[in-house]
Amino acid sequence: MGRVEVTGLSKRFGSVQAVQSLSFTAEPGRVTGFLGPNGSGKTTTLSMVLGLVRPDSGTATIGGTPYTELPRPALTVGVSLSADFHSAHTGRAHLDIVRRAIGVPASAVAEKLELVGLVDAADRKTGSYSLGMRQRLALAAALMGDPDVLLLDEPINGLDPEGIHWIRSFLKHLASDGKTVLLSSHLLSEVQQTVDDVVVIRRGELAFAGTLAELQQGDSERTILVSANDQAALARALELAGAKVHGVRGDVMRVVGLEPEKIGELSLATAIPLSHLSVEETELEQSFLELIEGGGSSGPSSHGAGSSDPESSPAIEGGAS
Repeated sequence: MGRVEVTGLSKRFGSVQAVQSLSFTAEPGRVTGFLGPNGSGKTTTLSMVLGLVRPDSGTATIGGTPYTELPRPALTVGVSLSADFHSAHTGRAHLDIVRRAIGVPASAVAEKLELVGLVDAADRKTGSYSLGMRQRLALAAALMGDPDVLLLDEPINGLDPEGIHWIRSFLKHLASDGKTVLLSSHLLSEVQQTVDDVVVIRRGELAFAGTLAELQQGDSERTILVSANDQAALARALELAGAKVHGVRGDVMRVVGLEPEKIGELSLATAIPLSHLSVEETELEQSFLELIEGGGSSGPSSHGAGSSDPESSPAIEGGAS
């Protein structure tokens, strides 16, 4: 019901192609990370999903319906594009303004303050809030209408370890309740312990869409870690069999071009016993960096899009709602 579907979205600002033929989905019951470097088109894309920016082409729907056609959108979609608030308002006052605007009962304010752990700070002015507290308040505002879908722009950016741990657990809990959570970030390391699925964009184009495991595997050859009593003899045998031996890390050789089963068979055939054989796990961050730097692609992609996402445009700035 709360599926977010983006199909062929494109947007140009003057000479800048901010988003180009972008398609992806975010599914209910899962946390989807929407990743890319600053200026890659993330905020423009979210703004098109929310009807704040009109696309040049393509569509974006939530549960099959464009955001602007939802009868009471705040009851379907919770949004946090910023954790900035009127500094003279208390947290409680801010949430009361939100709940009046979307037409939910006054009891929702206390419920959401309890949900995000801000009861003790509810009557303090938001100007005294830490970044972590402001992020919690933004989430409370986004959840005011008990929506099925959450769209969050950089919700983890700048948080301390305690704040990161809290928001990770909180978002996973929301997904376990069947909600669709789509969050943007420019750092995979910030969200890799939170997300189930990943959408990576580079210069406004799709570079990858899939699970974390698929991102880690990518489309490159696996590196096999091997060691033996006679390393030199094994290295020669591996190279004769067509493998590339990239050197030794400690007493382990890094081998590319042969699967573990073939290396085991080679060991038996050459009577060179192995003392270690395993698959090296690719660093997720390295796979991510290769994608955003244009060094590889693990999903549908195209090339030649323009660069900057004009995130400073007044049309695409927003607050928690």
